This record gives sequence, structure tokens and C-alpha cells, in this order.
Amino acid sequence: MAFDLYIVTDEAVGLGRSHTELARMALEGGADVIQLRDKTMPSRRLYQVASEIRALTLEAGALFIVNDRVDIALASMADGVHLGQQDLAVGEARRITPPDFIIGCSVGNPDEAELAEAAGADYIALSPIFPTTSKDDAGNGHGIATLRSIRSASSLPLVAIGGISRGNVAPVIAAGADGVAVISAVLGFEDVRSAAAELREAIRMAKREPCPEC
Repeated sequence: MAFDLYIVTDEAVGLGRSHTELARMALEGGADVIQLRDKTMPSRRLYQVASEIRALTLEAGALFIVNDRVDIALASMADGVHLGQQDLAVGEARRITPPDFIIGCSVGNPDEAELAEAAGADYIALSPIFPTTSKDDAGNGHGIATLRSIRSASSLPLVAIGGISRGNVAPVIAAGADGVAVISAVLGFEDVRSAAAELREAIRMAKREPCPEC
């Protein structure tokens, strides 16, 4: 499983545009993964939105992940689910999902990364790497040093999320991130498509030409 740009939808950050519209524009800009994240939407509506985004990601050849809700992910035929430390445990999610179902897990230190890998996670995400205003519950940024330590502790694909932009993506990639997940760095712009394309190119450039000062 390889990806560069992972977009987490957020209607508030996305200037009031719908999850589906934000996903469509991000995919047009080259997003490799779309995660549907909404903590307040009623389940029936969340399923409808998930089904709409599932259709878009299939057409674009991208992955579709649902935040937290294993039930919505399965019902909408998403590729997988992303779980936090307070959500259903990775091992329990693995027990009730198909073998090819993708399970991602947010981690904040090497111990959590090792536990997630042992439990059957397919990828891990350091959240947040830098301070961010996009998620009220994100907490303080863990920093580049923590990202490096997690990279050393786990062989799973590693995503960094939180406060990432074109201006700081190079050191994140140099520290071992396989991809970056963003909200405001793409969805906060009027032209989501261009913002996604520019950030994706910055990620790929960082992978082609490692940062000499990082």
C-alpha cells in the first residue's frame, strides 16, 4: 500500500462545501486517499455521504477510508477505517472485518506504533506532528523527532498529519513519513484541486530529492 497525499474531509474547514464536493475536487487534484471524517452527522446521512464518496474514489482509482465508524465503512464498501486510540481497538476491528480491509491507526509514540502493528494495523499515522487548528482534540504537536522514532519502531506505512503544508513537507518526508494527511492545507483553499496538485507534487519532489538540511 503506497500513497503520497491523504485528504481528510471537513466541511467547516472546507469553507462550507460538502464532504462529497471536497472529495471530488481533491481527487481531481490527485489525492491518493480520501478519509471521510464527521463526528456529528447522523448515521443514515453519513452512510449516504460515504456511498457517494466511495463511487468517486472508485472512478479515480483512489482509496476510501472512513474515520472511526467500522459499520459505515463496511456498509459503504469503503477500503477501510481509521481508528484513534479511544476508538474500537485495532485487534477487535480486524476480527470483524474482511481480510483485505484496511485498518489505520493514529499513534503518538513508538509503543503505540508497535502495539498497532502487532494488532494487525495496515498503516499508522502520527497525529499531530505539528500544532493544528483543524482538529479540536488534536493536542500538541509531537514533532519530527517523534516521527523518526516511530519510523524506527515500525515497518508499517507511516503517515504524518497535523499542521503540514508545502513549506514544511520536506522534513516530514525526510524523517520517514511515507505520505502526509492534511485538512486545511488543501480544503481551506478556494481552489482545492490546485492546492491538492501542488502539495502532491511537493511530496513527490521531497521523495525524489531528499532535503539536505533535514
